[in-house]
Amino acid sequence: MKTYVAVYFGAALIAMILTPILSRIAKARGIVDAPGVRKVHDRPIPRIGGLAILVATLSLVLGVLWLHNTVGAAFRQIRTHVLALLGAAVIMGLMGLVDDVRGLPARVKLAVQVLAAVAVCAFGIRIDEIGNGGIVSIKFGWLSWPVTVIWIVGITNAVNFIDGLDGLASGIAAMACGAIALFSLWSGQVVMAVLALALLGSLTGFLFFNFNPAKVFLGDGGTYFVGFTIAAASVLCAQKTAALVGLTLPVLALGVPIMDMLFSILRRVLERRSIMSADRQHIHHRLLRMGLRQRHVVLLIYLVTLLTAGIGTCMLIAGKAAPVLALLGLGILLIVFRLVGAVRLRESIRIMYRNLVNAREARQDRQRFENAQLMMREAPSFDARWKAVCTMAEDMGFEQVRLTSPSGRAAALNLLWRRASQDEPHARLVSVTIPLTLPNRSESARLAVTFKPNGSLEAAGTRVALFGRLIDENFPKAEVAEDGGDEVNSLPLFPHLPTATSSGTA
Repeated sequence: MKTYVAVYFGAALIAMILTPILSRIAKARGIVDAPGVRKVHDRPIPRIGGLAILVATLSLVLGVLWLHNTVGAAFRQIRTHVLALLGAAVIMGLMGLVDDVRGLPARVKLAVQVLAAVAVCAFGIRIDEIGNGGIVSIKFGWLSWPVTVIWIVGITNAVNFIDGLDGLASGIAAMACGAIALFSLWSGQVVMAVLALALLGSLTGFLFFNFNPAKVFLGDGGTYFVGFTIAAASVLCAQKTAALVGLTLPVLALGVPIMDMLFSILRRVLERRSIMSADRQHIHHRLLRMGLRQRHVVLLIYLVTLLTAGIGTCMLIAGKAAPVLALLGLGILLIVFRLVGAVRLRESIRIMYRNLVNAREARQDRQRFENAQLMMREAPSFDARWKAVCTMAEDMGFEQVRLTSPSGRAAALNLLWRRASQDEPHARLVSVTIPLTLPNRSESARLAVTFKPNGSLEAAGTRVALFGRLIDENFPKAEVAEDGGDEVNSLPLFPHLPTATSSGTA
């Protein structure tokens, strides 16, 4: 017990000493988080405080390896796993530190996260099966690799995503470490208990400077190190006992950031944006818009985290009722996110339906474009190419297409195609003009497309873009009458359309 107490308070002390030192260094070097549209703070804040957590955690955990007691002996028995876990976590922290100082592309950060998770898997830290004390057991086999990578990368980014208010990410992570420490002590996992207590102590010392009003931020270096360590440690814990409890406990303890990340990804997918793009729709942003102060928002999320983490801890003694408690914790989280407006089932279904309709229409429009393109390539004359244009206009649902060019060295050109039947003669129409150059003409010609802006404007714009591409790639190849000619050789395009001429409209 003395070792556990020494680890916790030792890590807290080191973090309290290092954090203000790093804060002053960051200010002197300009490594600060400046205010902006995505930020809630109004002054530059140092953003490399996570380095204090990294150093404090490593100092205490590595120091335990040299102890000549049962704890040190337990560490030395699995030192390969411990060193692999800490090594990968340090890589994550340093990658985040580089991002804080210089900035890194999202794809580079994701690639490093995946590689670090794969490295941990290579040392045997994997989710091989999920079971509940022998009652239910699911073995993953080779799928344990991708499952573990997804778990570690997901938890890491969940902690990073929630880092939007003073003390929010560090406080939630501290509670998760406390829950993992209790689980480790209960299940007799000495190594994981020391690791969780070292991280908990570091976060506790850091919170003295990070709670509102914050004097220093975790930064990506801190969130990536903390998130990765918790994720990998939970996997190692799950290997030593019932995996269902070992994995569900950190899920409930980190339920708010995990749910927030999942709904953020879903929101971006529905809006067809990059999942790494920024927004102000996270749960803490929504609570701020409801009128709560920053400190109150953090305390409220702390309360929810304590509640779900407490339910997860009760799973340790619940036996067969553990799955019921897990569902209860998840239900509470869903209710909280529903109350703040993050869960909108009807709106999500409506957007999904709209996206599916747009995707289907886009495929159909693409097929129509390819058919018209084939007609263009096989067309032997200007009239045949114009017919391909009118065929595509008919298929795309356009109301009118007009090709004109002023009189110059060549004869004036004025060709018109109009839909035969108009169901709504007084409907509002939109016209888009596409400039193009025809052979043997010094002036630029114009192609005007008229359509009804019904339904999705995006779909209409896509149709016009494909239509413009058809003209741009193929129509200039048409042979137009030389100067002095009176007519463009024209053919009837559809039974209901008159012949088009160079001096009049069809």
